[in-house]
Amino acid sequence: MTDAASTPNRVALVFGGSRGIGAAIAMRLAEDGFRVALTYVSRPDKAEDVAAAIGARGGKALAIRADSADAVEIAAAVDRTVDRFGPLDVAVVNAGVLRLGTVDAVSIEDLDLMLAVNIRGVFCAIQSAASRMRDGGRIVTIGSNTAVRTGTAGGSVYAMTKAAVAALVKGVALDLAPRGITVNNIQPGPTETDMTADMLSRLADMVPLKRVGRPDEIAALASYLAGRQSGYMTGSSLTIDGGYIL
Repeated sequence: MTDAASTPNRVALVFGGSRGIGAAIAMRLAEDGFRVALTYVSRPDKAEDVAAAIGARGGKALAIRADSADAVEIAAAVDRTVDRFGPLDVAVVNAGVLRLGTVDAVSIEDLDLMLAVNIRGVFCAIQSAASRMRDGGRIVTIGSNTAVRTGTAGGSVYAMTKAAVAALVKGVALDLAPRGITVNNIQPGPTETDMTADMLSRLADMVPLKRVGRPDEIAALASYLAGRQSGYMTGSSLTIDGGYIL
């Protein structure tokens, strides 16, 4: 199999790439020369906007509807990407959901949703992507600094799911090391996204740098992990949160 590092026309798939961090990563990877597919579940307009913006800059992009709680749809998104662009070189697993509530108030429905998307969906995305990825490829998950420190009451279940991702990455890195595929996890702190839009001021006060992160800052780290120079880093969780968990 052709090594990803020597492939001129590289292919990236961003799960959850229509908004926020995922959209910024899709745009950055396109700037880096990747042909980019991105998935969405509820906002086709946003996904098509990202794809159109990439196209307007001379890149190639494909928006695919795929629910990250559905293993069949995840696998189908991988297949569509490969059918259109060729074997994967990079997979970024950004799709996630946040539901807040103290342990006595979290509903079973919200628990099941977070487990399905934030843990099961991440596993299925990695499994499906790895099966259609060139040797020497890159897998990047987007976790959260809450995997290290929950931070506030009401975030225990979300933190649990992100801690599971950090643990999964360590094991998968060993599984895929014989193929030269690296697997790393980015753990952002408070970042300007739809998920945090109604609490940015409060979050900024909790960060030592007194601001929240920008999606493009997270995308820059993803760009490094997706690139050729990161080949000796695998199984790592990298926290980028303005010093919040120091």
